[in-house]
Amino acid sequence: MAHSQAWLCYRTVSEPGFRQYLTGVYTQEGDAVLDSGIRELQLAAQGMFGVELPRTEAPEEAGIRLQVSPELKTEAYRIYPGEAAYTIEGGSSAGVLYGIFQLLRRLQAEVPVQEIRESQTPDNPLRMLNHWDNMDGSIERGYSGKSFFFQNDEILVNDRTRDYARLAASVGINGVVINNVNVKHAATSLITGRYFDKLRSLQHIFAGYGIRLFLSLNFAAPLELGSLDTSDPLDAGVVSWWQEKLQEVYEALPGLGGFLIKADSEGRPGPFTYGRTHADGANMLADIIKPWGGLIIWRCFVYNCKQDWRDRKTDRARAGYDHFQPLDGTFHDNVILQIKNGPMDFQVREPVSPLFGGLEATNQMLEVQIAQEYTGQQRHVCYLIPMFREVLDFRTHCAPEKDTVRDIASGKTHGRTNCGMAAVANTGDDSNWTGHDLAAANWYGFGRLSFDPSLTSEEIAREWATLTFGTDPRVLAVVENILMGSWKTYEKYTSPLGIGWMVNPNHHYGPNVDGYEYDRWGTYHRADHKGIGVDRSTEGTGYTTQYKEPNASMYNTVETCPEELLLFFHYVPYNHRLSGGTTLIQHIYNTHFEGVEEADAMVRMWLELAGKVPEEIHRSTASRLEEQRLHAREWRDMVNTYFYRKSGIPDELNRTIY
Repeated sequence: MAHSQAWLCYRTVSEPGFRQYLTGVYTQEGDAVLDSGIRELQLAAQGMFGVELPRTEAPEEAGIRLQVSPELKTEAYRIYPGEAAYTIEGGSSAGVLYGIFQLLRRLQAEVPVQEIRESQTPDNPLRMLNHWDNMDGSIERGYSGKSFFFQNDEILVNDRTRDYARLAASVGINGVVINNVNVKHAATSLITGRYFDKLRSLQHIFAGYGIRLFLSLNFAAPLELGSLDTSDPLDAGVVSWWQEKLQEVYEALPGLGGFLIKADSEGRPGPFTYGRTHADGANMLADIIKPWGGLIIWRCFVYNCKQDWRDRKTDRARAGYDHFQPLDGTFHDNVILQIKNGPMDFQVREPVSPLFGGLEATNQMLEVQIAQEYTGQQRHVCYLIPMFREVLDFRTHCAPEKDTVRDIASGKTHGRTNCGMAAVANTGDDSNWTGHDLAAANWYGFGRLSFDPSLTSEEIAREWATLTFGTDPRVLAVVENILMGSWKTYEKYTSPLGIGWMVNPNHHYGPNVDGYEYDRWGTYHRADHKGIGVDRSTEGTGYTTQYKEPNASMYNTVETCPEELLLFFHYVPYNHRLSGGTTLIQHIYNTHFEGVEEADAMVRMWLELAGKVPEEIHRSTASRLEEQRLHAREWRDMVNTYFYRKSGIPDELNRTIY
């Protein structure tokens, strides 16, 4: 699978009806985005039908007509066939482009063209990818090679840049942050003239696909780039420095989307240093860039990363809400708070962050991670769209209706337009983009879900598999089965009942039950010889009180807490019986054995596809699945043995535990 293709393969299709429209493509308007759309139609016509599709200046000669319609919302599209022409309308050029990609998806699935009558308005105003790429070419939590944006402190702009923009736009992405939120070294200088020329070139390519460029910003830039001895956001000299610097940036890069900022988090500088609030820091920058239409996206990942493990009251899970909920309503209109899906850090299972529902007068954006930092690092298959769907469907009870995370992130709950979804990207310079061929389903799936959250996980999996592998029913069934079971399979052989974290410190790959138990990061499971879990009820850290009713009461007792999150919220004895009748300790044993069996089954299913998918993909994926199968055993044996030795309670089924 050539890196320029991924799911944009445009294989030959047997549905003949669309051929009648391949006489020419016409648009009255003209801009770079429409040019990109026309190129895509031409590539697809050649790949799917073996036809050269000319661009024509005469509408009567065109079988495909592109038009911008003021009747539609900005990024919306409408596509429909007629007797003489197939029409693709959009509320803007970007809307037309999204309509083109939807038409091509449907054609690749062999849908008869006369049935392709659709209209869609994207749910989320912002649909972003956050890259954690460093300017030396490395990627923090990168599992698919080196950066294709940076190398040796320089910006790369080449054919791969355009290929990336095509793929991102094809699933509806409209914003990209190219550099790591931990802004250090040369990345601090991205807002200087040293990099403006290359950033302009990058911005030009992105703009041709309806994508706005964003940069991660170093809050301490006045100290590190300027001659100031402070970065206090209320200091007049600091404000003046930022005014001059950001004017320089926007004059060089008009149309820049804005900045993503990680402040007062894991060693990054921020307003706390000067006794200021996060609203002080965010609003100062937001006011400066507002005349240029810029946005400040401010991460809520702020917590004490030097916690004393002996302290059983300080709770990392509480930190985001404690820091930001009291500031609700104080952030300016062009500030967006970017909130991780859970209160901790992209674990395989967490409750939804209580900030969703806790903020009612603030722009909010949901942040998820498709880079599989804690879910197998793209060496294990772990299709994350089912997790994201659960998050989006979670009811916060912050309003009588439209109270789900989906409603909040899309702006419907509180009538906001600066909001949306962002994902920590999973791409690199590997030829297949994502290291594991099946990991591309997460990149594809995030984009599609952020555009249209009504899509089911199954629909997205089937759609991606069809575009990537073709329409062979056996291939599609196997790929969909592997993807759809993979998240819960990974959960079974790793972390039970929402406890999380039982990984090796620093690199986070592989089992280490006590890896973070006596560390500073606030990531504890509290297991002893009687039981396991963290008491976050009103009798413990009080974290449950951050939710609105009835969620607060539901989570507060062992009897009503959803069992998949039981150990996140409660310390539970090993002999406690779950709803299915098994004890907690037996559930831990059973799920870890089941997870290994399911990992074995994925290998067997994939091997059946030999000769049905490209040999290189089959071989590479088989190798990854074999690693996963063996690694699942490591997880099973180490976790089960740990809890057997802690509890002294044997497995009722007398399976081997060491």
